[in-house]
Amino acid sequence: MKSEIIAIGSEMLTPHRQDTNSLFLTEKLNELGVTVAFKTIVGDRRKDLVNAIRSALGRVDIVIMMGGLGPTEDDITREAVAETLGVKLKRDGTQVAALATRMATWRLPIPDNNFKQADLIEGATILPNANGSAPGQWIDTTFGDFRKLIILVPGPPSECKPLFETEVMPRLREALPQRFLAKRSLKAAMIPESQADKLLAPVYTTYTDVETTILAHNGDIQLLLHCVKREQEHAERRVSELASKMEEILDDWLYSSEGESLEQIVLYYLGLRQATLAVAESCTGGLVAERITSVPGSSRSFVGGAIVYSNALKTQFAGVPAELIEEHGAVSEEVARALAEGIRKKTGATIGLGVTGIAGPTGATETKPVGLVYIAVTDGAKTDVLEKNFRGSRQRIRDFAAQQALDLVRRRLM
Repeated sequence: MKSEIIAIGSEMLTPHRQDTNSLFLTEKLNELGVTVAFKTIVGDRRKDLVNAIRSALGRVDIVIMMGGLGPTEDDITREAVAETLGVKLKRDGTQVAALATRMATWRLPIPDNNFKQADLIEGATILPNANGSAPGQWIDTTFGDFRKLIILVPGPPSECKPLFETEVMPRLREALPQRFLAKRSLKAAMIPESQADKLLAPVYTTYTDVETTILAHNGDIQLLLHCVKREQEHAERRVSELASKMEEILDDWLYSSEGESLEQIVLYYLGLRQATLAVAESCTGGLVAERITSVPGSSRSFVGGAIVYSNALKTQFAGVPAELIEEHGAVSEEVARALAEGIRKKTGATIGLGVTGIAGPTGATETKPVGLVYIAVTDGAKTDVLEKNFRGSRQRIRDFAAQQALDLVRRRLM
């Protein structure tokens, strides 16, 4: 069963506004075994909207339209749907009365254009909107001899989401054949997307009934597995089979099989080992600490640290000898090692982490290019230092360095 979400509003075709409702709607549709095959954004032009509706009806079973149900001249969703289906609009007396009551409670006069929100598409069922003045509409119809569902919901998230949950979902459950969804999210750190796909594609392509999506962002790979079957057990079994094979292939790159973040996993291992962590960050400017402290309860395992951006603070806060910086430079294996060991001693933490690098766009030398980063982790008995050369913008280099640092801690704790 395929669906298309059409977001309506010229403002969403500008840099100033974006559609966020469709993420929520996609999740809800997936729960019912409905795949979102297309997402379309259309401006407030009737001809364009009619064309978009016709295209959607020609390729999917369910069309969900968000927005364009208000009282203004550019709210044309009802008119466009009626034109597409070749039916008329009829003003619904019950909705007129509801609008009048609503306005009366606010002691406001009712402009005539407000009543267009009571226009009902012929053959449609009203979907009451408890949080706004524009109701949704449900249309069960045929288009080209095929059954189609057209669902109109308001655009504001505070209206769209509760209306979809309370009015649309029960109707969809009743209208659609019963299907069950199983899903899994696997996560791996610091493996290139192309390498991950090369390793995994020979396996996941054989599971044609499981939809596999690979998402990559700043050193983080997320593998989304999604399977719909008539029986929940069957769907779960297929997803589990594929996930197990992927986990075996990914080996140490894999850090989560249940969708947890890398920082959550680091804190899990710290708790498991009854260990604590402190950080001394230079080029990442506190990104590692920010990610860790975003997890509730992190204070049990994260003692803190320092942003040692200047050489003076590297010495003052992390105990890095000034002569070491003078001899090897602030961005060096030796200084990264000293940062990790120094912050561990200063704070009394079990694990010390040090990060130093050149995020750019300036600061590079002939021997030390932009993107050069040294990351060190120590437990007092052993110190590991990793040298990396990241490419891209300043922010990308910083994000990759933070991800690599957390992964280095994870691997040490494992």
